[in-house]
Amino acid sequence: MHPAPPPDLEGLRKKLLDGDSRLINGLFAAPGASDLYLPWDKLRYKKPPEGMTHEEWWLVTKIARTGMRRPVPLQDIDGSSFAYALPDEVLRLLDEITQRASGQIAAPEQVTNPTTRNRYVVSSLIEEAITSSQLEGASTSRKDAKNMIRFGTRPRTRSEQMILNNYNAMLFVRENQKEEFSPEIICELHRIVTDDTLDDPDSAGKIQSDPDPADRVKVYGRDEEILHIPPPVEQLPGRLQRLCDFANEKDDNSGYVPPVARALIIHFMAGYDHYFEDGNGRTARALFYWSMLKQGYWLTEYLTISKILKKAPAKYARSFLLSEQDEGDLTYFIIYHLEVISRALHELDDYLARKAEEVRETRVALSPSGIFNHRQLALIEYAIRNHTGEVTVHSHMRSHAVAEQTARNDLVDLENRGLLNRSKVGRTFVWSPVANLPKKLNRN
Repeated sequence: MHPAPPPDLEGLRKKLLDGDSRLINGLFAAPGASDLYLPWDKLRYKKPPEGMTHEEWWLVTKIARTGMRRPVPLQDIDGSSFAYALPDEVLRLLDEITQRASGQIAAPEQVTNPTTRNRYVVSSLIEEAITSSQLEGASTSRKDAKNMIRFGTRPRTRSEQMILNNYNAMLFVRENQKEEFSPEIICELHRIVTDDTLDDPDSAGKIQSDPDPADRVKVYGRDEEILHIPPPVEQLPGRLQRLCDFANEKDDNSGYVPPVARALIIHFMAGYDHYFEDGNGRTARALFYWSMLKQGYWLTEYLTISKILKKAPAKYARSFLLSEQDEGDLTYFIIYHLEVISRALHELDDYLARKAEEVRETRVALSPSGIFNHRQLALIEYAIRNHTGEVTVHSHMRSHAVAEQTARNDLVDLENRGLLNRSKVGRTFVWSPVANLPKKLNRN
């Protein structure tokens, strides 16, 4: 649902211009750093400074923000420029993310070591594909979705198709991360995202063009409440081109935009403009990843942003609505998503620490032998934790980004050592861990 709208300040502004001494003195009661970007529907429940009403406090807050506004060459539906600010909270988060996501602070060994990094990239891409799709209504178990991608099986449902599409879109972004943004490549990204999932298959990869307002896609909340009406379709080609210019840093008047802020503004605008019939949210998040990678934030490909967004989808929607509602101030959206990225970085640290410990324990147990390569060690670790886990040449190949013959050699070697059993499902060979695998390992 919509956040409570801010009060109309015209009357208070008039009093200020007329020289109301109480309001003029109130300007010196500038809001503290912790209150500067509280939205109205939260600020109204806090105690205002002595002698001020909540409305007057809101006016003072808005005036304090005005001096910080940094316009961007992107406009709302009424033609007003969007803008953002860089309060201390934003600067702190930008500094943290810039240092960590670009590798200025030492990155974890697992993602810098070329022998293990592909395993973690693939795992992160799969997780982001699943949760980004679930944000848009996909419904399937994570286990089934992971098996579908790793084993290369055909999607059985629309939800599984959405997840596979998202995975392919993330691969597309990764492969094309150095390319400049263009309407054509964004349309191709959308085509990948929506392949075989739209009511009208012909609309995949095509900007909406039907001028009938009744057919224009809208954003709905609970109880079919309209939360956002995007710009008319005749504006979309021009708006998409301006977004590409902004993404490619070809805009003339926006000045310096911090790279992470630029990526988040691209994310916002793709959601705001809604260029396509469906799949706008998934496309917007893929564009964010693309912008981050393009600007050198290479650790981004290990982050699963949507996993955090999925835990509180209402807050995700609210960050859009607050920015649209409060005179196009994108700072609300930026603050929320900077906090999400920061959390994702911390979750990555925790995840890698757990994985490193699991690998260490497995390697300690197997260290006397020295006969297994890193891919086989990872597979053995997985097999110990998933007693009924199955693997194929295709899934092993995909998990580690190696050639088919390399993957086959790994599995056959483990089979020959009595650690995996081979069976046939249809025309495909499947390997599964033998019973009492830990005991068998001790004999190798």
